[in-house]
Amino acid sequence: MMLDFDMGKYAAYIWPAWGISAVVLAALAARAVIAARRWKAELAKLEADRPQVAQGATGQEK
Repeated sequence: MMLDFDMGKYAAYIWPAWGISAVVLAALAARAVIAARRWKAELAKLEADRPQVAQGATGQEK
C-alpha cells in the first residue's frame, strides 16, 4: 500500500485542517489526563480526611 500525500491544489486547506485537528485532539487528551490527576488527588485527600472504621466493621447489626 502506497500513501499519496500530494493533495494538489487543495493542500493549502487540507494540511492545516489536519494540523489543527491533531492539536485539538492532543489538547483534549492532555486536559483529560490533567483532570484525572486532579480527581485522583481530590479522592486521596477526601479518603485521608475520612475517619477510619475498624477493620471488618460495616456499621450494621446482625
